[in-house]
Amino acid sequence: MRMTELIEKKRNGLELTTEELYFIIRGYVQGTIPDYQMAALTMAIFFQGMTARETADLTMAMVESGERVEISLPGKIVVDKHSSGGVGDKTTLIVGPLVAACGIPVAKMSGRGLGHTGGTIDKLQSIPGLNVEMNQDAFCHQVKKIGIAIIAQSNSLVPADKKLYALRDVTATVDSIPLIASSIMSKKIASGAKAIVLDVKYGSGAFMSSEQKARELAQAMVDIGKKLGRDTVAIISNMSQPLGRAVGNSLEVLEAIECLQGRGPKDLMEVCLELAAWMLVVGQITDSSKSARAILTDVLDQGKAWEKFLELVAAQGGDILKLKNKDLLLSPLKAHYKAPVQGYIQNIDARKIGMSAMILGAGRENKDSSIDYGAGIYLRKKTGEPVQKGEALFDLYTSDGQKIQPALELLDQAVTITESYSPNQPLISTVID
Repeated sequence: MRMTELIEKKRNGLELTTEELYFIIRGYVQGTIPDYQMAALTMAIFFQGMTARETADLTMAMVESGERVEISLPGKIVVDKHSSGGVGDKTTLIVGPLVAACGIPVAKMSGRGLGHTGGTIDKLQSIPGLNVEMNQDAFCHQVKKIGIAIIAQSNSLVPADKKLYALRDVTATVDSIPLIASSIMSKKIASGAKAIVLDVKYGSGAFMSSEQKARELAQAMVDIGKKLGRDTVAIISNMSQPLGRAVGNSLEVLEAIECLQGRGPKDLMEVCLELAAWMLVVGQITDSSKSARAILTDVLDQGKAWEKFLELVAAQGGDILKLKNKDLLLSPLKAHYKAPVQGYIQNIDARKIGMSAMILGAGRENKDSSIDYGAGIYLRKKTGEPVQKGEALFDLYTSDGQKIQPALELLDQAVTITESYSPNQPLISTVID
């Protein structure tokens, strides 16, 4: 096979065979196919797309480019969840322990945040002493022992994705449904998931700006999962405003604790319960999301989800006394953003809130940036709520007072206040299974 012929084939809108896709991925990882040829292929894929069969084959070729985690638990199905990311999205911290407390093993490899969206690993590392680095044997052992482990993604898993994503990032080919779907699903499959629940977000704070694009991505990933023998479900959720009220690592852990104790914000709890319900369904604990909800509510009411979270933190070296006392380190409260007029909050731009939190130190401008784990924004008010002129809407936390003014200036652009409130799109719009 010659790479130039395969580029031409895809450029002309023809399907690549299974063997051709494996040849491409293997050659790219080994260095026999150079960046410039792979860039040409990704651009051809960007314009011509891929069939469901091609995308599934590309996914498996990427999976087999590195090591794979295999967790065998007789009589149980290892379930993973993935969120496409967003501002204030701390669902893994809540859903993981909640589902594990119901008897379903949760094996989760997560990433660090970059830009305006936070990463699960950064949130966990705001807990003093907690270790997110673990080899495969220890990872599998912990899942078998306590039913859950959440660690940083291993460099040995799916090396093809790391190399390919870096190339897409500098060649304007990130926004391709087949390439996004294969990237996400290859990591889920390589990390040992037998069933997968996806939360695909759209809106100002999400990677996908429109519901239609989110639906296309969700369908592509569900199709991959089914073709590769994984029971896969996707929900489409709205990320037009931050999820919950806390944005920032320590702040979000504290809010996750509130949720695990049954006192979390309504929107965050709704998304978490929907995701957890479908994890119980694909984990074959029950056959309907309605009956799953009843199980989950009972587990929350009994405090079992909170106990499982403490067990997870202790197993990974975290300081559970600080968690029990909610004594996580927060940066000093430096300022309030106050309502410029009276009325109702019609809109909160999630992306601008995330960017403001990043300015305060809660996120990374680039992969080498350091994080102020105690920095962030707490939203006292959300869409639909009445406000008075001069009332504090947001609390700003940071260790660097010089960052306050730039953050406040961006927040001026993030909030729309009107005389009356007109409801926007629903929080959860559809489920694809």
